[in-house]
Amino acid sequence: MFGYYLDLALRSLKRHRALTALMVLAIAVGIGASMTMLTVMHILSGDPVPTRSSTLFFPQVNPSPAPGERHAPFDMMDYRSATELWSAHRADRQALIASAALKLNAPGVNLPPLMAQTLSTTADFFPMFDVPFRYGDAWTAQDDAQRARVVVISDDLNNKLFGGADSVGRTLRLKGADVRIVGVLAPWRPSPLFYDVAGGRYAEGQTASFYSKPEDVFMPFNSGQDIVGHDYNVFTCWSTAQGSDLRTGPCVWVMLWVQLDSVAKVGAYRDFIAAYAQQQKALGRFVHADDTRMMSLLQWLDFNRAIPGDVRLQTWLAFAFLLICLFNTVGLLLAKFLRRSGEIGVRRALGASRGTVFAQCLVEAGVIGLLGGIGGWLLAMLGLWLVRRQPVEYADLVHLDVPMFLATFGLAIAASLLAGMLPALRASRITPALQLKTL
Repeated sequence: MFGYYLDLALRSLKRHRALTALMVLAIAVGIGASMTMLTVMHILSGDPVPTRSSTLFFPQVNPSPAPGERHAPFDMMDYRSATELWSAHRADRQALIASAALKLNAPGVNLPPLMAQTLSTTADFFPMFDVPFRYGDAWTAQDDAQRARVVVISDDLNNKLFGGADSVGRTLRLKGADVRIVGVLAPWRPSPLFYDVAGGRYAEGQTASFYSKPEDVFMPFNSGQDIVGHDYNVFTCWSTAQGSDLRTGPCVWVMLWVQLDSVAKVGAYRDFIAAYAQQQKALGRFVHADDTRMMSLLQWLDFNRAIPGDVRLQTWLAFAFLLICLFNTVGLLLAKFLRRSGEIGVRRALGASRGTVFAQCLVEAGVIGLLGGIGGWLLAMLGLWLVRRQPVEYADLVHLDVPMFLATFGLAIAASLLAGMLPALRASRITPALQLKTL
């Protein structure tokens, strides 16, 4: 029976080509606009570590000595708090993080010095965040303790400096210090770039690199202090004392991520940081002992508003435009079905039920949706191509993956069926006797 309805639908659409083209165009334009923005939202709201995001947490304490100034902990920690919490080893894995931009060159490579983004971190960073390797491996906890001058470099930097060859054992010069490459990452682009978003909430008008590429150079946290000095990218100080060491000065600039593999461990770690803050208050170092917090990875991204507000707004506007297109499609389908009142009346007089007429009209609406989906897919591809040409950090991430490809046609057919419900219902209620009199 479906094949029969499909044949009737195709015949009807061919008879009214101009009307069919208008309906398909209305669906296609609405689907193209909405799927372009929905795809961007899908990319930006993805889980950057799907295998273990539920076990990753970001603890925070508030070391500010000024009473009444802060009602929430800083996005970062002071050096002492971060290293003391890390040294307690209360988590299954844990990583200290601080970033800096440094001048880099490779002895024996005929290229001018580069400004590279670097990350000082600890050995657990790589297994914790599922970082893939192409050559070599990460440094060890012993390298951390011994302040070893070793680094892991990105696939991009390896391609730029060494043409993609295995560069393990080669030397880099960072800010005048020689370091040895022990590992090269495979292509790795977590989206969002979750582990280093301190102070980057879009709602506050700040510029966070949620969708920039990962750093080019990763080095042990302790040796990073020796090489980077005071040149870290982000830090906040509550004293203007000149020449103070970031490690002992009144500043927050280090982030700590922990991996906790059970609910019980999550609760225990929350109690641990709360007790630590109370202890520091008793020592006279903390004033805001109650300002502790620990968010999961996805909570942290939501708190930082990782999806830009303009993308959210444009997505809502695109779906509002799709709704307008659907209203136009409803009117066109209603005109089309009611124009065939005589034909429908004859079918009803020959024994066709209301349900049969209703199903026939919905099949026709579904075919229009399928054709509109093809047009919408093409327009969405064009829209995403235009997004990739925009000067935004996430431009190169935007692409139509298989789930969104299927969603394009699913949304198009669902929208057309929804638009066809009222016209099909009106057509199925046509009175046969009245129509036969007018023939």
